[in-house]
Amino acid sequence: MTGPATPGLDPVVGCHAVVSGGGTSGHALPAIAIMDRLVAAGHPAESLHYVGTCHGIETRLLPPTGYANTLLDVVGLQRSLSRRNLSFLPKLLRATLQARRLLRRLRPAVVVNVGGYASMPATFAARLCRVPVVVVSYDRRPGLASRLSARWAAAVAAAFADSPLPRARTTGAPIRREIIAVDRESDRDAARRSLDIPADRFVIAVLGGSLGARPLNDVVFELVERWSQRADLFVHHVVGDRWLATAPAARDDPAGIMYRVIGYDDRMPQLYAASDLMITRAGASTIAELAATGTPAILVPWPGAAANHQVDNARTLADHGAAILVEQTDLTADRLCATIEELLDNPERLAGMSRRAYRQGDRHRGDSLIELIDEVATR
Repeated sequence: MTGPATPGLDPVVGCHAVVSGGGTSGHALPAIAIMDRLVAAGHPAESLHYVGTCHGIETRLLPPTGYANTLLDVVGLQRSLSRRNLSFLPKLLRATLQARRLLRRLRPAVVVNVGGYASMPATFAARLCRVPVVVVSYDRRPGLASRLSARWAAAVAAAFADSPLPRARTTGAPIRREIIAVDRESDRDAARRSLDIPADRFVIAVLGGSLGARPLNDVVFELVERWSQRADLFVHHVVGDRWLATAPAARDDPAGIMYRVIGYDDRMPQLYAASDLMITRAGASTIAELAATGTPAILVPWPGAAANHQVDNARTLADHGAAILVEQTDLTADRLCATIEELLDNPERLAGMSRRAYRQGDRHRGDSLIELIDEVATR
């Protein structure tokens, strides 16, 4: 089944790029970032088309952008035994045929693959239609979809200089323009006002990815209870919609800790500007955004990621003193409490983490990714 699509392209404008990926915000947001930056580079929005899955978070994220899109009925391959895997190949084949029909109609100059299972139908279709493909690889250890697609891609846009993929050029990761524009010092007060956060509190933002992270949530719930009398802290906790019903109540007593709980939050520019510290998973997009904005963070990689690649992502900051890595097996309320309190008592260390993270973000703030896509499109 093909999901809803926005109106088609203006035939006078034509199609410059099909950008494909999605399923989670870690793939959908980079895809949107690429489209936004292509527009900023002079390409009409009408010349861009997004292809993702009708089961992903792009169903929420795409409509406000106005970009034309086609959402296909494609699912990921489960690494454990699952009845869902029986539908993987039939759905992939059907979605690839639908994507081929779409590409024959749009005739794009380039297909941009941002990774994940949702990127594969359009990428397979591009090969069938002889449309050049640019693979955007922003994990330190590329995923299966990126490794497979890179075999016949015209080029690979890699976030890191040591990418193992062929024909790779270091371009940094795709970051939204509004994230790049964040100035944590000058934007802090306005961001806190927009989020209704007091100006005089130490703000900790906790994000477990678009679906939430129960182990991380449970430790933070315990920590908030332990710190109930602290009048210097504000915790903004994005728990994931599926965990919202089991989360504790918010707290707004000015004599104690202030605690806000929310299912999903798309106000990331404001959160980066407002936060003194973030506690997050280590998805590639998150790592790139932390670096681009210079936001200090405690990173708790998701151990279920393929080949545990989030640990590698986290080390790109932690190894430079730009973040603190805590693996989930070591995550306890005591450990997290001690780490945060050490940072509270040592603001210079926190400031140093911010400076080092910002330096690591240099490659993500440039335009070389968009320049590579345009280069391939004109070959």
